[in-house]
Amino acid sequence: MSAQRACAVSDLEQDTPLRVELDGVPMAIVLDGEGEIHAIGDTCTHGDISLSEGFVEGDTLECWAHGSAFSLRTGKPQNLPAFEPVPVYIVEIDGDDVLIDPTVTKEI
Repeated sequence: MSAQRACAVSDLEQDTPLRVELDGVPMAIVLDGEGEIHAIGDTCTHGDISLSEGFVEGDTLECWAHGSAFSLRTGKPQNLPAFEPVPVYIVEIDGDDVLIDPTVTKEI
């Protein structure tokens, strides 16, 4: 499979997660304070909670329910109660389009 349009760059607000679903794969897309766009799995590994409803702080996305923060770069939890990482997807930009292949994750 190849990368497909997830959203427009102009749809993103800095430090505000956007939930998208590509081929049944839920993702949280984040435009961080440095202008970099990240895509990580949207489901907290501690509980079945949408991470896109959480809070961006620096280069992490924090689950609103239990407080586990996940690295936007590696998907690794930075604190308990989560201990399993979420997937991180490769983001490509083509004009104003954010492209992601939901079948390919970054090797971290």
